[in-house]
Amino acid sequence: MSPTGWLITGAAVALVAGLPYWLPRIVIALRVRIFGWVGGEEGIRAPGREVPAEEFKKVYGHPAANGRSRGAALSDLFWYWLSPGPEVHQEHLEPGPRYDDVARTTRQILAGLSREQWTELVGRCTRRVLDELDGQARVRRVRLRDLMMPIWAEVYYEVVFRQACPRHVRDLITGNADDVVSALKCTRLRHMDRRARLTDYLQDRLANDPPPVPLPASLSEREQAYYLQGTFFNTAVVQMSEAMAHLLLALATHRPVQDRLLAGEEDPDFLDRVINETLQHFPLFGVAHRITSREIPREGRVPIPAGSVLLFNYPEYQGSGAGRFDPDRWLSPDTKPSAFIPFGVTANRPCPARGFAVLTMRVAAEEVLRRFRLDSSAEHTRSLPSRGPCLLVPRTGTAAWSPARRRTRLAAMRLADRWEAVPRSLTQLVLGSYMVWDARRQGLCRNYFAASSGGSAPSVVAGR
Repeated sequence: MSPTGWLITGAAVALVAGLPYWLPRIVIALRVRIFGWVGGEEGIRAPGREVPAEEFKKVYGHPAANGRSRGAALSDLFWYWLSPGPEVHQEHLEPGPRYDDVARTTRQILAGLSREQWTELVGRCTRRVLDELDGQARVRRVRLRDLMMPIWAEVYYEVVFRQACPRHVRDLITGNADDVVSALKCTRLRHMDRRARLTDYLQDRLANDPPPVPLPASLSEREQAYYLQGTFFNTAVVQMSEAMAHLLLALATHRPVQDRLLAGEEDPDFLDRVINETLQHFPLFGVAHRITSREIPREGRVPIPAGSVLLFNYPEYQGSGAGRFDPDRWLSPDTKPSAFIPFGVTANRPCPARGFAVLTMRVAAEEVLRRFRLDSSAEHTRSLPSRGPCLLVPRTGTAAWSPARRRTRLAAMRLADRWEAVPRSLTQLVLGSYMVWDARRQGLCRNYFAASSGGSAPSVVAGR
C-alpha cells in the first residue's frame, strides 16, 4: 500500500474509533437546533439576554406567567408525547376552575398519607420489587430506571386506590410510563395502543370500584381516567423513577460518597444532602414553558408583552453539572447553591410531590443500599437516555471483588456505554425529527383550542 493509502486508512480507522466521542455530541447539537425551531422565534429564554438569571424566579413566579398550553408551538409537541388526555393533564390545563378542581383533587389524594405511611409504603414496595431479583448472591447489571419504575408504579397505585397493586396492573403502568419517557427522550416512537390499555383499565376500574378520594366532577368518566393516567401513572411514576436512577447512579459513580453511607456514619442528614446535590446536578425538569396572559412590567427593563412564550431552562439556571459532586456544600448557607428549584417555583404550579419527594427517595435508596453496593462507569447526563447502567454487587453472601476484576468490569461497561451512544444518538435524531413533524401535523393543542373557541372542546386522542 502506498503512503497515501496508509494515511487514508489510518484516518478512517481513527474516525471510526472516535465515533463514540464526537458523533453523539454532533447529533445532540442538531436535535437542539430542531427543537429550537419548534419553539419558534417568539420564545423568550430564561435565563437569557432578555430575562437574566437574577430575574428568573421573579418572572417565573409572576401571576401573568400563568398560561400553560394555549398559544405555544411547543404545546403541540408536549401534548403529542403525553397523550392520551393531555387536555386534562394537571401540568397542561389552563388556569381557571377546571385546573383548580384537578389540582385540589391531587393534593387531597397525596395528603391522604402521613409521613409514616409514606415511609412504610415506599419501603414495602421497594423490598417487594428487589425480592424479585433472582440470584441475590450474584452481581447483576441493571438499568436503574427500569429497576425503579415498578416500585413507583406500585406506590402510586396504592396512593390512589388505597389497595395493593396487582401484578398485571403494575405491568400496564410500567409499560405506559416507559413508553412515555422513551418517546420524550426520542429513543422510541409512541405506542398508543400500549397507553390505551391502561386508559381502558382505569376507566373500567373507576366505573366499578372508584378510589376513596372523589375525582373531579368537572371531568367526564373518560377524562377522569386520563387525569389519573397523566398525573399519577405518567408524570409521578416517570419523575420518581428518573430521580431515583439519578441518585443511585450518582452514588455508583462517586464511590467516596457511597462509602460514607455504607459505613453508617452518625450523620442522619447526609443522604438528604446527597439527594439535594443530585437534584442540583441533574434536575428532573428541562425547559418549562409558560405563556403570559398580560404584560409583565419590569423595573429598568422593557416589559414582557402579553402572549409571550417564556422558556424557563432549569439546568441552565441551576448551573447543572458545574463543579464537583459535593453533598457537604449543603451544610452551610454560604456554600449552598441559591439557584436551586428542584420542584419548581412555589408561585407557579410547583410539583405536588415536593413535600415528600426527598423523604420517599431516601427510603427507597436506603432499601437498595442495605442489599447492594453500586458500581458504574457509565456517562451520567441529565437526560439519562441510557436508563442508568449499573452493577448491583450484593453486600452479603459473596466474596468481595478484587480491584483488578472491578476495573475490568467497569472498563467493559464504559466501552459498551460509549458505543451504545452511537446508534442511540442517531435513533434519537431520526425519531425525534419524525415526532416533531408528526406533532406539528396533528396539532393536538392547536386544534383543541380552535374547537374550544368555536363552541365545542372535544377530548383529544392522538392518532395511533
